Amino acid sequence: MKIRTSFPYATTCEDVRIPLADGTRLYARVWRPVTDRPVPALLEYLPYRLTDWTAPRDAQRHPWYAGHGYASVRVDIRGHGNSEGRPGDEYDATELADGVEVVNWLAAQPWCTGAVGMFGISWGGFNALQIAALAPEPLKAVVTVCSTDDRYDNDVHYMGGSVLGVDMHAWAATMLAFTCRPPDPAHLGEEWRPLWQERLETIDPPIHTWLAHQTRDDHWRHGSVCEDYSAVRAAVLAVGGWHDPYRDTVLRLVEHLPSPAAGLIGPWSHQYPDRGLPPGPAIGFLQETLRWWDQHLKGEDTGIMTEPKLRSWISASHPPATTYPELPGRWVSDPAWPSPHVTPVSYALPGDPVEVDSPMHTGVDAGRFFPFGNDADLPPDQREEDARSVCFDFPVPQDATVEILGRPRVRLRLRSHAPRGQVVARLCDVAPDGSSTLVTRGALNLTARHGRDRIAPWPERAVEDVEFELNAIGHAFPPGHRVRLAVSSAYWPWIWPQPGSAGFSLHPDGSALEFPVRTTTGDAATEATTDAVTAAITFAEPEQAAPLGVVFPDQEQLRPERRVVRDVAAGTWTLEVDPRYGGTRVYPDGLEFTEDALETYTIQERDPLSARTRSDWRIRLHRPDLDWDVTIETRSEIRADAEDFITSNEVTCREGDKTVFHRTWDRRIPRTAG
Repeated sequence: MKIRTSFPYATTCEDVRIPLADGTRLYARVWRPVTDRPVPALLEYLPYRLTDWTAPRDAQRHPWYAGHGYASVRVDIRGHGNSEGRPGDEYDATELADGVEVVNWLAAQPWCTGAVGMFGISWGGFNALQIAALAPEPLKAVVTVCSTDDRYDNDVHYMGGSVLGVDMHAWAATMLAFTCRPPDPAHLGEEWRPLWQERLETIDPPIHTWLAHQTRDDHWRHGSVCEDYSAVRAAVLAVGGWHDPYRDTVLRLVEHLPSPAAGLIGPWSHQYPDRGLPPGPAIGFLQETLRWWDQHLKGEDTGIMTEPKLRSWISASHPPATTYPELPGRWVSDPAWPSPHVTPVSYALPGDPVEVDSPMHTGVDAGRFFPFGNDADLPPDQREEDARSVCFDFPVPQDATVEILGRPRVRLRLRSHAPRGQVVARLCDVAPDGSSTLVTRGALNLTARHGRDRIAPWPERAVEDVEFELNAIGHAFPPGHRVRLAVSSAYWPWIWPQPGSAGFSLHPDGSALEFPVRTTTGDAATEATTDAVTAAITFAEPEQAAPLGVVFPDQEQLRPERRVVRDVAAGTWTLEVDPRYGGTRVYPDGLEFTEDALETYTIQERDPLSARTRSDWRIRLHRPDLDWDVTIETRSEIRADAEDFITSNEVTCREGDKTVFHRTWDRRIPRTAG
């Protein structure tokens, strides 16, 4: 990593409040180049607190952009950080309308040329796309990283029509704790307290809303850019990583956006590609985005629009591990998506009908839904998971590597033993020594087999064909290895089990695995394609602006990052997860920020109604110089019977030793599709 200290422009930084039409003021930090000429503006728009939580990350990129001739602006959305107003649901109409106002406000500033770009990762990438679909005139370009165009089927709530037990729960609990954090008196003075009280009085656990919409209804269609790609007029650079759950969005945007679009998919986790967090290799991502901004906001011909529309990393085969500093592999380019270089190849499943009735704890080795670059993020060896599944192996020819790029698809002929259930398919790379590396996976709620917007219970004794795609991947299976398709009827805690789930019969006759085989090869300096000779893909060395100077005190890790506990006599399995978002840190302005969280997922191996989740959070913000000491503690739990999800949430907020807010919520939410 190169730390850049010298730039074409000197820069300034100031905090401002952006006024909205209803009188609400949003807190913003603006980095600008020192120049008498107006410059384009770049906007990152988030709920994650620019004065503390994202401040280290913001310092890496916003000053860098300012040093290259852009006004780079970081804004906290309404009801978060030091912004006024009440928090709402994620990406609600108010948040997006506020975002449009911010874009127009930036364009109207005397230091702005009137051209605006938006960028962000995850939440910021989501709303950048969604605001682009509202088409404010000044918004000319977007860089969206690790985001989605489909809020129902490619987010943290549902997968294949099934409730995502792992992140429906964990992220709802996280956002409950995050939303309870107070404004900072160092930036707002005594104004912080009434703003905080207003937030706390109106807060509602987001799990209530998310579980109330178990099919693809208008709640999820709102903000889903896939509902109308033609609404997006800005040029979009879509970026993802093969270890991020949102990577399919990159392929869909490149395929469907009518506006100028390009895609970039690397080996990365849920992180900006320049940060150097596992798995790498990292790239000079800021330099790459600068080419996008210069092209679309300054009108300079950077050559980026003559390059292939999709650049992807093809991972070479690698042994299973929960982290990789770097993955082996290579970059490839495709002129469009779908690619003329990718051909579907079908493999019929062999054998006689087989019963699939997986124990409920199948999935404990799934790894983290959102890998962030931590030591225990990725799935370990899949042999134990394979043993809990029904597996079909296909040998890789001894004289050729099978390279895939895109979304594998399975067609399965099933007879479900109950009206409700799930089917999960995993694709693994099995080495000659028997080790099994997870390549990709997918799931289908059997009641959603005719569409995510409807519920169709399985008819008694009926045999039907179901089809679903697995998550996109770029991977090379080498000679001598085996491609393994593992099919299970459970996948806890990723997929919440259906009541009465009793597995299914799988009929190989009529079932198949479809591979997106990439037929071109070439690892030399150039790659021959059917329509051109494309130069080898290269990127600059990663670089960033100087770090913020946050201090992380030495902290003894009192518990493992991921731990599986089995009660042999009871047949109970418990997964404990420490998400490790940051721990304790001390900021240059004296703020001491501490957070601690533990997620727990429990299930009895033969009882789908035994599933339990719990998340406990504790956040402390302390300014010794102001005698300010605030603590937030939350508890969030979900269980279910045959008819309802049963949720319980509790929030306690303290100033010093004094409790200033306490509330509990207990709710029963009918199980419809879930």
